[in-house]
Amino acid sequence: MTTTSNPLPGYTQAPVQTATARLLSLDLLRGLTIGFMILVNNNGSSHAYWALKHSPWNGFSPTDLVFPTFLFLVGITTVLSTAARRAKGVSRQSLFLHTLKRTIILYLLGLVVNSFPFFNLHTMRFYGVLPRIAICYFIVATLYLLSPGWKNKVAIAVAALIGYWVLMRFVTVPGYGTPTHQIPLLDPDRNLAALIDRHIFSASHLYERTRDPEGLLSTIPAIATTLMGLLTGLWLRTNNSLRRKANAIAIAGLSSAALGALWALEFPINKKLWTSSFVLYAGGLSLMLLALAIWIVDARRSKQSEVKNGRNPLVFTFLLVFGTNAITAYVLSELLASALASVHIGHMTLKHWIYSGILAWMPDSGISSLIYSLGFVAVCWLPVYVLYRKRIFVKI
Repeated sequence: MTTTSNPLPGYTQAPVQTATARLLSLDLLRGLTIGFMILVNNNGSSHAYWALKHSPWNGFSPTDLVFPTFLFLVGITTVLSTAARRAKGVSRQSLFLHTLKRTIILYLLGLVVNSFPFFNLHTMRFYGVLPRIAICYFIVATLYLLSPGWKNKVAIAVAALIGYWVLMRFVTVPGYGTPTHQIPLLDPDRNLAALIDRHIFSASHLYERTRDPEGLLSTIPAIATTLMGLLTGLWLRTNNSLRRKANAIAIAGLSSAALGALWALEFPINKKLWTSSFVLYAGGLSLMLLALAIWIVDARRSKQSEVKNGRNPLVFTFLLVFGTNAITAYVLSELLASALASVHIGHMTLKHWIYSGILAWMPDSGISSLIYSLGFVAVCWLPVYVLYRKRIFVKI
């Protein structure tokens, strides 16, 4: 996919290449991830179906797969885009400065998304989805620039997962006690990650007041998630056949998910704490999704040919719209959601007013919530589709 001649400030959707050809499956999987992220982040009400809500604490739902899959894809595209630029002769210093610039912009965008429309410093949230993406991207991209090999990345990922488990399982939480002894393992508020967040920020700056799902300590295993993507990107750049690559990715995914499920017996799967078992389980599912996408899309050369000639299936177009302007779509959705929650019609927010109208027409609260969510996705898709049609891909 060519870049636009009218770039806008924002997030770079770098060209996705392997050693031999572009992988359309990455754009499609990214589009699916962002589309589902917008869907589940904007349920019409708390009566949304189970699959469209995060697990309250320990456990796993399809919604819990969204964010780790996006970080996983960040790791892949970091390898592919960096390698492509290095092949063109761009220096490591220039790439590092570019990485730093992207990191700062992503983090600042996160503050805008978190604070819109009031920008109250007293309640500003400094953690969040975009800040975590920025931090993980910066660390993983820097590691790759320093050393393009895979062995040290495996060592760092393993150290991050085991180290985080040791911290959360064995380290005494000041004022509360040792997990599994004086306090339960992964107690919602009496855990090391939550305590660190409360020491850094007051309750008004934390998403859940006593803790933050994108807090400081849990960024350590999130880096491991991104490294899983980086390692996958390295594998995709090898000279193996595409089918062999997909098969190996599927086997790695199945193994990772199984290992995560086994580790969960000792260290429960928990998205809000980004536990090590969660990293392996969600990462395994992300790997299997990628393998499936490669089998369905890239392994079928005739399908690729159709897309290149502009005859892509409708579902491909829908996903590519989100996938080629992913951060733009996400930021737009978050700003729109904040606006709907801030504007009032009488005693109701605009969001509640719209949902109430749907509920009056469709009394089932679960279906009404889903209709609201689907409508919200459609509203966000339309302006991004205009960018897609004009070949505008928002860049840093």
